[in-house]
Amino acid sequence: MKHRFLKKEDKVYRILEETEEELFIVSCERQEMPCWITKEGIPFEDETLYAFDGSLTTDQKKVMRQRYTVIADILPVMTDKKERSVRIRRAEEEYGISKQTIRRYLWRYLVYQDIRILAPEQSAKKELTQDQKNIRWALNKYYYNRMKLSLISAYRLMLKEKYTNEEGNLVEGYPSFAQFRYFYRKTRKLQNQYISRNGLSYYQRNQRPCVGDGVQEFANHTGVFMLDSTVCDIYLVNEQGQVVGRPTLTASVDAYSTLCTGYSLTWEGGVYSLKKLMLHVISDKVSHCRKHGINIIEDQWPGRELPGKILTDMGAEYASETFAQIAELGITVVNLPPFRPELKPEVEKFFDVIQGYYKPYLKGKGVVEPDYQERGGHDYRKDACLTLEEFERVILHCIIYYNSRRILENFPYTEQMLTNRLPPFACEIWMSDVEEGNADLIEVDEEELLLTLLPRVKGTFTEAGL
Repeated sequence: MKHRFLKKEDKVYRILEETEEELFIVSCERQEMPCWITKEGIPFEDETLYAFDGSLTTDQKKVMRQRYTVIADILPVMTDKKERSVRIRRAEEEYGISKQTIRRYLWRYLVYQDIRILAPEQSAKKELTQDQKNIRWALNKYYYNRMKLSLISAYRLMLKEKYTNEEGNLVEGYPSFAQFRYFYRKTRKLQNQYISRNGLSYYQRNQRPCVGDGVQEFANHTGVFMLDSTVCDIYLVNEQGQVVGRPTLTASVDAYSTLCTGYSLTWEGGVYSLKKLMLHVISDKVSHCRKHGINIIEDQWPGRELPGKILTDMGAEYASETFAQIAELGITVVNLPPFRPELKPEVEKFFDVIQGYYKPYLKGKGVVEPDYQERGGHDYRKDACLTLEEFERVILHCIIYYNSRRILENFPYTEQMLTNRLPPFACEIWMSDVEEGNADLIEVDEEELLLTLLPRVKGTFTEAGL
């Protein structure tokens, strides 16, 4: 019935379905949904309503397929008016397209019976005028570069180069700044603007859009640890009261439960801090806290195993051969691309939260404020009064609170977690996942880990010895 039509009162209808007594038709002239009518003995006519000429571009095919996907679920129930309305409303919510637009797609497809009718019309490219070419030249030369000139400066330089005579006077008919600004706003692409004016690395760090489902794409169970380090915003002193500097905090955070599985507080980073971090991950946290005068139970800081996967950035210590030897224990080490902090957001947020805990209480004792190194700013080194050991005790209190009392508001709880009334704390989620057998953890003793992380060199035995 692909080419069956009927004419009724000089109006053309396409027949979509036929029974013994009724016809399901759609108007070929008025944009309205199909309906059932009673047969009246009107003769059918066979004709081709539309002929497609030429081929479609890649962009047209892409839009065509997207529009067909919107209506694909509605086409099988076109004859059922109630179910059709339900599915149109569902498509509106799912694809964010108005009901009127969905009905227009349906009508066009039903009338022409060809998916190509859903392709958008290809607009002809307009040739740029000479003024527009000059404006584009000025934008590329004076605005989209590291000089970071303002828009008005680029406009004035364009007038000087393109619209002045030999005597240095402006010629008649030069474009106004409003025209210059309009062409800039019409043609600009923010991505190109950010990269050309600030550089690719700055764009990737601070201005690149974040898309996807984040951590849940690759960490849907316990056992994926994110490693990173940061310089703490506080100055410390030694035992004699002399200012030493700002310590480096290196941490390991489980991507699924956000539990801090270990930390290392040292004066310098590097492979040594990673070695200390890995040893702390497999150590007994209860005894470690007791050494600093803090009493906890194991449920407040669980975990004494290494993960099945470690995510790090391209730091020199993480990309070193010594740290890569940890893969011999069965651990998969994934080095993320540079300038991609959003790929390990849990450990980045950990540093932000921990420092937000202690800063209000240590203000005036060496904590660095936002006006650090500004002209006329306060020298926070003069306020330093805590030693590394005292500050580590503060850090331990913050980590214990982070693991056992911080409420996880946006965690994707399963139905079983809700049924069991699982408390929304990182330590509880960790232990629940381990008890269910979903965790990917590796038990390693301290001696085996130490031998694995020892630096290695290749030696050669000759007649003179090693």
